[in-house]
Amino acid sequence: MAPSVAVVGGGISGLAACYHLTRGPHPPKVLLLEASARLGGWLQSTRAADGAVFEHGPRGIRPGGTAGADTLHMVSELGLAGAVLPVPGDHPASRNRFLYVAGALHKLPSGLGALLRPVPPFSRALLWSGLRDLLAPAGTEPDESIHAFARRRFGREVADIAVDSVCRGVFAGDCRALSVRSCFPLLFQAERSRRSVLLGLALGSAERGGGDTHGSGAESGLSRRARAERWSQWSLRGGMETLPEALAEFLRERGVELRCHQRLRRLSRRHDGRWELTLADGTVTADHVVSAVPAAALAEALPAEAAALAQELRRIPAVSVAVVNLQYEGVALPVTGFGHLVPSSEDGSLLGIVYDSVAFPEHNGAATASLRLTVMLGGAWFEQSFGDPATAAPELLLHRAQAAVREQLGLEPAPTRSIVRVHQACIPQYTLGHWQRTERIGRFLAEHRLPLSLIGASYSGVSVNDCIASAKAAVERLLGPQH
Repeated sequence: MAPSVAVVGGGISGLAACYHLTRGPHPPKVLLLEASARLGGWLQSTRAADGAVFEHGPRGIRPGGTAGADTLHMVSELGLAGAVLPVPGDHPASRNRFLYVAGALHKLPSGLGALLRPVPPFSRALLWSGLRDLLAPAGTEPDESIHAFARRRFGREVADIAVDSVCRGVFAGDCRALSVRSCFPLLFQAERSRRSVLLGLALGSAERGGGDTHGSGAESGLSRRARAERWSQWSLRGGMETLPEALAEFLRERGVELRCHQRLRRLSRRHDGRWELTLADGTVTADHVVSAVPAAALAEALPAEAAALAQELRRIPAVSVAVVNLQYEGVALPVTGFGHLVPSSEDGSLLGIVYDSVAFPEHNGAATASLRLTVMLGGAWFEQSFGDPATAAPELLLHRAQAAVREQLGLEPAPTRSIVRVHQACIPQYTLGHWQRTERIGRFLAEHRLPLSLIGASYSGVSVNDCIASAKAAVERLLGPQH
């Protein structure tokens, strides 16, 4: 067991790593170093004086799968079970999601009717796409772009409209550049194992137990309730930033030293094999380092002897996203649901609009009749649409967001409240060959026996659940499973 561990990066990945490091019977000495003034990374919430909550990062977490159950277990252990705001399966925000195509909103098809007859924006019944998948031969390439994969399995229209939009919503990325093997491993493996994506997913679900995707995650009252009520997602009463705040409090109580304004400048090995971490105002040493910073940031701090590792890390790009929160009074949405996505063929600059007040009306605060929306801009199209993310004018982004709300939702009045945030390089992009890059990174660490763990969104999943799961897995490799 490592006597001392330095965790670099105080976002949700780094905080989760500290959480798992402190839960064993003989925890190591843990130090967390965060470059910015606050903990929580992209989990950022603004709480207005009237009780309204505005999310500037993730606004909900999915409860499904092993990782989803583990996150809910952690939330329970942090004493936050009473603060959870669930979105049950029969809620409009669970059932209704929309696409904005050809100047109109279209509900994403669901049910038998959508299979048997054409439902806009699709020109053919989706049954034909399903038949295509069942009859098409399996792919043979070790990797493929998401667009090429979807076009081959389901046809060009599904790839151009639905899959393009989903990739913009999840990764803020271009499905023509992203890897299906790394971004959607379940779909890739379904085709490889059963030749058909649909057949592979159906049989895989049956093998997991009739569609229960919670797997072997840690059980809690919350995860059982999420299954029973078929939650599609959940948030917290004080906003998603409540989670890193509770983690920080939990860690301080267990003696973890949390330091902000501590940017890592250089990482080097001493003669005794320990790490020396050079910071702006001095150095610290540790037996093991857990890096929870973006891959490119770690690359800049590595020593010369790790140049090959740094080169691989620099090949994992990330895109920037502008998040524009808007609040309106006295207006109503033309549709009710989670929100809508916009394919790149319609408007590259606009990724989508989330109807926050539908999923989480509790966050409206005192103005219960108000409408809160979040407009997502940029992603892989940021530079061509708005220029350098570091210097993009908030007024330009706000104007674009308000125009989108007018054009696509028909809401003419000016918002009563607006907040603009630009998150630079916030979502890593798993481009073609990402799986090979991560394999080479793992091989380098093993061959050089480096006491270094890499966690976070740069490697094996960009969701909050993925980040927490990567932290847990790294700690288990270091200390063994925690019970």
